[in-house]
Formats: sequence, structure tokens, C-alpha cells
Amino acid sequence: MKGIVFTEFLELVEDKFGLEMVDNIISSSNLESGGVYTAVGTYNFSEMLQLLQQLSTNTGISIDDLLLVYAEHFFSVLKDSYPGLLETYKDPIEMISSIENHIHVEVRKIYPDAELPTFEVVEKSENSLIVIYRSSRAMHHFGLGLMNKTFEHFNSTANIVLEKLKEDGTEVKFLINKN
Repeated sequence: MKGIVFTEFLELVEDKFGLEMVDNIISSSNLESGGVYTAVGTYNFSEMLQLLQQLSTNTGISIDDLLLVYAEHFFSVLKDSYPGLLETYKDPIEMISSIENHIHVEVRKIYPDAELPTFEVVEKSENSLIVIYRSSRAMHHFGLGLMNKTFEHFNSTANIVLEKLKEDGTEVKFLINKN
């Protein structure tokens, strides 16, 4: 997993819960990196799982809810870092339906070894979208948070239903209806 995901996560934890919480979740985890991350480095996903679990344990907030909030924060990082990418789109349905064939292509140019989930567009219309998310990491709530912020970015709203196709969350269907 790319280091930017870790550095931004720890920055969010510090902003929301304080530096002591960052120290606590790092010291309570068994991290190969020792909890030292650079944005361009690559780290084992198990470290993110440990940090999320420790934060969940310490705050009483579910991992899914933590991922949702983190995704909303991460969207602003993407917006600030790659404004031209968002300006390519005029509509949230169009942007979300382009994740696999445009956005992830651009991400791989910057981070060639990034391990990204796949998003298969099953059905698309002007106001609705059905997408299948697949990832061994089961971070579907991170995807949901990014989708929520995408609609917000375009001053729009949507009803997004998440349906687990595999119980472990590695395959999820998103049913998106623009309001």
C-alpha cells in the first residue's frame, strides 16, 4: 500500500484525536515499519489494518465508519493535489464510472506499483450507476466515502446502497442513484 495512504491517515488521526492517539495506535501495533512512513514509500497492508483496529479499539468507532471518514479526508487531498483530474469531469456519475479506465490509469502513472481495487461498471444511465468493487483489502467503505465526496464536489446528492456480494467484503456492489 502506498505511503500517502498511511501519512494522510495518521495526519487525520492527529487532527481528530490528537498526537497522543497517533503515538498510542502506533505503539500498540506490531508494525514492520515502526510506524515511520513516507508518502512515496510502499508498506504492507497489514500495517493499515493494525492501525485501523487500534484506532477503532481506542475510540469505539467501527472500522467501516473510520474508513468512511478517512475517505472523505482523502478526497480533499486528491482534490488539492490533482485539481486537473477532477476538472476533467462535469458530473459525479461520469467521474465514478471512469475510475477504472481513467482515474486508476493516472494513479498508476504516478505510482506504478500501486495495488488498486477494480471497479466494474455493470449498468450506467444519466442518473444511476451500478458498480462492482473488487479488492482483497475489503476497503469498500473507503470507496463509499470517496463516492459521497464526489457527489458533494459536484453539488449533488445520491442514494448509494452497498451490497456485499462476498461476506468478507472483497466484492461489493454499489447501487448509485443520483437525487
